[in-house]
Amino acid sequence: MNNFDTNQERRQIRSISDTNSFLTKMYALMGIAVLVSALTSYLTMTVFRSAVMQMPVAMMWLILLVPFALSMGISFKANRNPAASFIMLMILAVIYGFEFALIAGFYTGTQLTTAFVSSSAVFIAMAAFGTFTKKDLTNWGSYFSAALFGFFIAWIVNMFLHNPTITYIFSFIGVIIFTGLVASDANKMKMIYNNYGNQVSTNGLAILGALQLYLDFINIFLFILEIFGYGNNNN
Repeated sequence: MNNFDTNQERRQIRSISDTNSFLTKMYALMGIAVLVSALTSYLTMTVFRSAVMQMPVAMMWLILLVPFALSMGISFKANRNPAASFIMLMILAVIYGFEFALIAGFYTGTQLTTAFVSSSAVFIAMAAFGTFTKKDLTNWGSYFSAALFGFFIAWIVNMFLHNPTITYIFSFIGVIIFTGLVASDANKMKMIYNNYGNQVSTNGLAILGALQLYLDFINIFLFILEIFGYGNNNN
């Protein structure tokens, strides 16, 4: 998702206050994206419910595919055009919020709330670890990214098998993988800023970091939601 090598030994070029300012901006952007998704989901389930029910199936598929293009666009444009990348991030948050509303109909309010609180707790703990640890977690990112690749291949295969027990087990694996990626991504963005902060757009880098952490969070949320909903779906 970026062109920086965090393994290179470089002198830290940013002060602690500069780094804290950057991290605050990155997490604020990520938080805004989550709030936009939550608001969109709420409006979709209430104000725009009837319109959504009449939406063509082709439009639904288009909405499901657009986030991939937006994520790639943000990754390539963040450094060159932070303003456009921020707009794309907000559009991405709106689309995911819409998709969450469609998923929410299969779960109870208690399950949704519990999953969100649990996901937030996991995210905050691992983001704090990744941010404040003095260790280089680059290897974590490599290992968990490789695990993620294999995981999604297995997940796609299981989509055709429709085995709920395997899906349940995969949900735990997904939580573990994305939990590790939260710490790795938080650590990576801090290192990139400290080592390359004078070579790139700070706003663009913050948006890129917010995107990665936002995607980590929503995946943790969806997998935890699947775990909490498993027992209810099998009663």
